[in-house]
Amino acid sequence: MTINIIILGFVGLAGGLAVGSGLVAFLTVLGIIPRLTQLTKTMKMIHFYEWAVVFGAIIGSVFSLNDFKLGLSPYILIPMGMLSGIFVGMLAAALTEVLNVLPILTKRIGINDRIITLLMAIVLGKVLGSLFHWIYFVRL
Repeated sequence: MTINIIILGFVGLAGGLAVGSGLVAFLTVLGIIPRLTQLTKTMKMIHFYEWAVVFGAIIGSVFSLNDFKLGLSPYILIPMGMLSGIFVGMLAAALTEVLNVLPILTKRIGINDRIITLLMAIVLGKVLGSLFHWIYFVRL
């Protein structure tokens, strides 16, 4: 029994390190934080941005690993869920734009003239997947 706990702890730590390293590499390669400080003209506050990302990741991890319930009304949770979905969708769209993934993808699979159809399929898939998640998995 003890060896299983040690192995599970090791695997969990290794997985966390891999995901954390990927996030840091992702933020570093794209230069998201320095670009954000340039756009907002707050270069002197770059350390606050960096610490906000670190604390956001830690707090998000704590909430993910614990069975945390807000106990709020559905009338408050529905707008929160919608805003969360909008944020994730906008982030995905921004990253796609930054990396020029869609033009390269459409060129490689030979559908240059149907890029709007591809975008709509991605958007509708994201919306339907989010609705399924909230309706099926989230218990109010």
